[in-house]
Amino acid sequence: MSDAEAQEEEREALLSIYDGDLAFKQLNATTYQYKFGEDNDNQSFLLEISWDSNYPTKKPIINMNTFYNKHIIQEVKDKIVSHIEVEADQWLGCAMTYTLFQSVQENLPELLIDQPTAITHIEPSTSNIKEPVVIKEEVEKKPKQQLTKAQKKKLWNRTDGKNENPRGWNWVDVVKHLSQIGYKEKDES
Repeated sequence: MSDAEAQEEEREALLSIYDGDLAFKQLNATTYQYKFGEDNDNQSFLLEISWDSNYPTKKPIINMNTFYNKHIIQEVKDKIVSHIEVEADQWLGCAMTYTLFQSVQENLPELLIDQPTAITHIEPSTSNIKEPVVIKEEVEKKPKQQLTKAQKKKLWNRTDGKNENPRGWNWVDVVKHLSQIGYKEKDES
């Protein structure tokens, strides 16, 4: 059986196995993703496996550098990739994508032991976890404008006493408006 035929068989098997599983996603004919963990969990990650033209006689390409994984520290990413590489060596020549996803699922606690559970500030350039950074915004407090007695009385008379304008204060007087612009008949054409 050629590599292309083996890929087609595995593609059909994966789609039937993961039918209805929201964690599984097929990006294209040779790229598959599986999300481990729940959304908004600091230990959840997305594993992407891609096949080249020589798969399954050659190991698949493992990608942990998706945007979803920005919170995962580099040591944990490396640990997951090395675990998958070792597992893939055992299954060369066979359909292995499902087996690799299952192996990660079974070994999830050991793979994520170094990943912190609390969300902290992660320095993007090195992916090293730092202490949480508290950003203090200094807001200039402007002194409250003091109104004179006359200004307060004018404001009170303009509103209904609850600082709300009376109903209809901004209505347009249609008759007055038409008298100002004049009546224009429509051109009959």
